[in-house]
Amino acid sequence: MSIKDVSMAAAISIGALIGGHASAQDMPTGVVVRIAELDIDPARLDDYKAAVREEMADAVRLEPGVLAIYSVAEKDNPARLRFFEIYASDEAYRSHLESPHFKKYVAVTQPMITARKLIETIPVQLSAKSR
Repeated sequence: MSIKDVSMAAAISIGALIGGHASAQDMPTGVVVRIAELDIDPARLDDYKAAVREEMADAVRLEPGVLAIYSVAEKDNPARLRFFEIYASDEAYRSHLESPHFKKYVAVTQPMITARKLIETIPVQLSAKSR
């Protein structure tokens, strides 16, 4: 499955979860949305992308509580990445952190990451096309 296929499946999963769109009041209780901002050593960027693609695909495929993980790079600075992650619950997020594929990702990529910022969020509106 390509990363494009995984992204589409995640968008469909979100749409199914929230019925196409939901305000904070209508959203299932406990949904966790996290944003991560990472700077990657430009000399290691290709290695990093390979590792993160594998981890993201495994997380979405293997973990029912991982509803979506999106990754984008800044157009003018491709070594600066942003991640938007949606989990069914805090328990699902904690389980993700303990998964073998996430632990492998951390071990492999830690030397590649030059800066990291994790942002806690409160969902206001999540919208996705439903099937």
